[in-house]
Amino acid sequence: MTADTLYDKVWQNHVVKDYDDGTSLLYIDRHLVQEVSSPQAFAGLSEMNRPLARPTAHIAVADHAVPTKNRHRPLVDGLAAQQVARLIENCDRFGINYIGMNDDRHGIVHVIGPELGFTLPGATLVCGDSHTSTHGAFGAIAFGIGASECECVFATQTLRQKKQKTMRVILNGELPPGVAVKDIILALIARIGTNGGVGFAIEYAGPAIAKLSMEARMTLCNMSIEAGSRVGMVAPDEVTIAYVKGRKLAPVDAQREAASNHWRGLASDPDAVFDRQVELDVSLLSPHVSWGTNPGETSPVLDRVPDPAAETDQARRVKMERSLAYMDLKPGTPLEEITIDRVFIGSCTNGRLEDMRLAASVLKGRKIAATVTAIAVPGSAAVRLQAEAEGLDRIFKDAGFEWRDAGCSMCVAMNDDRLNPGERCASTSNRNFEGRQGQGGRTHLMSPAMAAAAAVAGHLVDVRKLGAEL
Repeated sequence: MTADTLYDKVWQNHVVKDYDDGTSLLYIDRHLVQEVSSPQAFAGLSEMNRPLARPTAHIAVADHAVPTKNRHRPLVDGLAAQQVARLIENCDRFGINYIGMNDDRHGIVHVIGPELGFTLPGATLVCGDSHTSTHGAFGAIAFGIGASECECVFATQTLRQKKQKTMRVILNGELPPGVAVKDIILALIARIGTNGGVGFAIEYAGPAIAKLSMEARMTLCNMSIEAGSRVGMVAPDEVTIAYVKGRKLAPVDAQREAASNHWRGLASDPDAVFDRQVELDVSLLSPHVSWGTNPGETSPVLDRVPDPAAETDQARRVKMERSLAYMDLKPGTPLEEITIDRVFIGSCTNGRLEDMRLAASVLKGRKIAATVTAIAVPGSAAVRLQAEAEGLDRIFKDAGFEWRDAGCSMCVAMNDDRLNPGERCASTSNRNFEGRQGQGGRTHLMSPAMAAAAAVAGHLVDVRKLGAEL
């Protein structure tokens, strides 16, 4: 009997047919649908007069383009109104469960999927969004797909895919105070590069993983795509099973027990062989911030802006020079001397309750700098409601933040929340490429605690210097 990885086991459980060209037809258990990537897929179904193979395997929500304030006002014009209206119309026509903007279940697809129990361990899950890798935190094979693939899943509940190679990232040690899971993934990407995971399904393992919450594991897997991997996974364990228990769409009673036993068996076999292995001692990490225009251009906050002249690789040197020109940064500048204009706490990476609590712990009893404007955007209505029940919204407001409704918000700037040209933002989102948060906007990626600290200081700063209880 061969020794299998977690990825191998879930893949094999979903193969419908293998082909001579090395691809396989995979059964897809779950499909998350949103307003940006679905119109072409629905149009293809309509043109061919095809029904959905399994309507209950899909849930839909508008998250990218929706406003995060004045939610009570109906969308009557503009692109967002058109996209939301089209999604509602398509869901009605094809019998898909649509979650409206004012529903208490509303939120970013990658936040509400786990919250509802729609995301399950050992499943295959897809969405027309690259950060679908988030759901791999549950031991699922989850990846983003394009419009034509969305149509295929709608019509057949299958996709033809090529199996990836496997990479194991072993996380050793214990996170020091003030260092978050966001710092782990930023440090990893800085080490292996934004192409380091291309062609690999990444499994995160090691002693540090067992101590991470499901929210933290989702952050890890969410940003696997920023390392070039479509798939990031963590083996299901008792933390996973406890999180799933009682979720609205999760198995119950005898089915739950049977499912839990199956999930426990998905862990990689002890002698499973991976194509690549990387080890990282998280106890040696410090808070990280990005200085360039991709997540790999990241350094510890106590470092200085690097000098391209010291880079021996010509292609990388040219890229660094372009990044620093766009970011308007000079080599040798201490990162802590970089002033900011805006702060964004939210996104499918860091918009969960744990993230809001972490940021609030820094902001409690403090005020943001007079030169800074800041927004806190919960990843879902459920996160918002629980945060408000705990009084976190009051902490944010008292500090000077705007407290918003759920949505992708300033992560993607496909809505009203965006940077103006030249503005610099401390952001908990996942991408910092040119124009990501608004044309000409400059993004520095960091953890929720670091973003909160930057809001208070008015510049990038090591959160540990604030003396907050983290």
